[in-house]
Amino acid sequence: MDDRTTIAELKAEARAFRDARDWAQFHQPKDLAAALSIEAGELQELFLWKKPEEIEALLSTERGAAKLREELADCALFLLHLADRCGVDLSAAVRAKLAANDKKYPVEKSKGTHAKYDELR
Repeated sequence: MDDRTTIAELKAEARAFRDARDWAQFHQPKDLAAALSIEAGELQELFLWKKPEEIEALLSTERGAAKLREELADCALFLLHLADRCGVDLSAAVRAKLAANDKKYPVEKSKGTHAKYDELR
């Protein structure tokens, strides 16, 4: 469905869900950023202290895969709400960031290395 759904459609669905419950009053940017951070922590918790093979085993189960989908969706929803609340065109922001990163991390210097842009030679 990713190839058939726009970010604008997802924002609209999230907004409709929120508005039906009169939750916009709670969606201040600081609260949405905090909620996003908390959900990202819950996503990290799925993998905390696990070896790569344990993570693969977890994700190969329906329960583990479902939990990953749930936590990713929670993160995505708060990101959509935050972008919507602050009037950020998320697609444009992502493309601008990719363009900036392309300049900071040219392929010929960064391919195959995890070095930060100011450490590339």
